[in-house]
Order: sequence, then C-alpha cells, then structure tokens
Amino acid sequence: QVQLAESGGGLVQPGGSLRLSCAASGIIFSIYDMGWYRQAPGKQRELVAVISRGGSTNYADSVKGRFTISRDNAWNTVYLQMNSLKPEDTAVYYCNVATGGRVYWGQGTQVTVSS
Repeated sequence: QVQLAESGGGLVQPGGSLRLSCAASGIIFSIYDMGWYRQAPGKQRELVAVISRGGSTNYADSVKGRFTISRDNAWNTVYLQMNSLKPEDTAVYYCNVATGGRVYWGQGTQVTVSS
C-alpha cells in the first residue's frame, strides 16, 4: 500500500523559509520520480517541482531560484526547501508519485505566508 505523508507546513512571514518533508512507504522509493504540487484556494493544483530517480530537477517558473527539491533515498523522503516566501506561495502542498498506473497523493500540508 503506497502512502505519502507530508509535514513541515505552517505560518511564515513574507521573506521567510520553510522546509517541507514527504515520507513515502509501500514503494521502492529510489526508483521513482517524485513531485511537489500545490493548490491555492479557488485554484487548480499546480506543479511546483519534480526530482527524478537520478536526481535531476525541474521547477515551475514561479519558484525557480527560491525553492529546492531534494531526496534522501535512505530515508524514503523527498524535501522541498522554500526560501524567500511570498504571499502568493500560500497553498496546500502535496507530494506525489506515479506507480502501477496510478498517481498517489499525500494528505497535504498547509503553507501560509502572511505578515
């Protein structure tokens, strides 16, 4: 059974930083690409960043230079380091993985950027 559990969200002031974590179980973590997505109120879920099993990364234009995705295969965990946060980064952040013809999502973690 594939399970993804995000953590690390919270309330932060503009310009601040947060690090999100996503712990995966039920998969051979090291062989899968992993993604971070976010969904703001009233908006569609959007891709934030992906990391391949080989460590290659891609980012949405809106977060390039501010966010960094990384993975630790020993701990089956993918991270999202978020710096220089802006109010428009406020959203629920989800990690995901695609395997066996399905896409799995975690429960999400709320990030609120506000003064």
